[in-house]
Parts: sequence; C-alpha cells; structure tokens
Amino acid sequence: MQSKQKTRRLVESALMLAVALVLSSDLLKFGGIWAFGGGVTPCSMVPLVLISFRWGWKWGGFTGFVYSLLQLIQGIDNVQYATSFGMAVAIILLDYVIAYTVVGFAGVFNGKLKNRNAAIILGVVICLTVRLGCHFLSGWLIWDALWPNEFGMAAPLYSICYNGAYMVPEIILTAAVSCLIMPLLDKLGTGAKEKA
Repeated sequence: MQSKQKTRRLVESALMLAVALVLSSDLLKFGGIWAFGGGVTPCSMVPLVLISFRWGWKWGGFTGFVYSLLQLIQGIDNVQYATSFGMAVAIILLDYVIAYTVVGFAGVFNGKLKNRNAAIILGVVICLTVRLGCHFLSGWLIWDALWPNEFGMAAPLYSICYNGAYMVPEIILTAAVSCLIMPLLDKLGTGAKEKA
C-alpha cells in the first residue's frame, strides 16, 4: 500500500474512532443509561462498520480492537467488581475486547454479495448479534452472579431481555444508517481492496 493511502487510512480510522467514542458517550444514549450498563447509542457502531467496508475487514477488525481498548479504559471501573481473576478476564473479554472487536469484521461480505446494502445489513446483523451474545453471556454468567435481578427471573432470560432491549435497536439503527452513509463515502473514493 502506498504511503499516501496508508496515511489516509490511519487518518480516517482515527477520525472514525473519535466519532464512535463521542456517539457512545452516556450523554447521547437514548432513554438514558440502563441500570447496569448498556444503552441505545445514536449509531456509535456505524464508524466501525464504515471503516470495515472502506478498508477491508482485517483493518476493520484491528480498528474494532483499538475501539474495544478505548471502551475498556472508559469502563475500567467495571472490572473492580470481579471477585476472581477469571471473572475479571471474562469481564474484559466479553464486555469489551470480543464484543467490540467483532463489530470491525462487518465488512467481511463486502464484494461477496451483488447488493451492497445486503452485504452491509448481513455484516451488521451477524457482527452485532455476536456482540449481543457476548453481553448476554456476561450478564448471565458474571453480572447476575454479582447482582441477581430483582424480578426473580432466570438469569439467562433476564440477560437476553436486558441486553436485547438495547442491542436490537442498535442493530437496526446501525444497519439502516450504514446503508445510508456508505454511498456518500464511496464518492470520496474507496479504500484499499482487500483480498480475503
């Protein structure tokens, strides 16, 4: 990759990471913040999806990983609730590293489907569903053990209801807005074509 293109990729990625962090801030979450974390953000995952489509899913995955570390730094207080080393590692992996890194792989279907919007929607749905799965497991296996839910619901049911309440709207918003914005970014020129 030429030096100019590498610089452009780094600058775009840094800008998209900054936008994603601002959009994920507690002040911008729809309906406030859920009692135990989470919330519908105004499309904070869209920048990661766009990077993955513009620069390839491998670079997107790396950008998602960097974003996961930034989210971990912002939410590091959550790790203090762990009652063991294994629980701390599980919180770090399920609530941050895996959950956000996987979003960067949304571009994996780019060029593999005839319809670009179908590739965007499929990538977003699969990747953000994996993120939901991470939060579901964390809520069930970790957070319910620390703070059993006040409704007396079975831990798996409570976790899927709680996490699904903000992740399903997040998936829909991310897919819709990514489909709307991607054609505008295409006019700027495409990123590197990645051979998968």
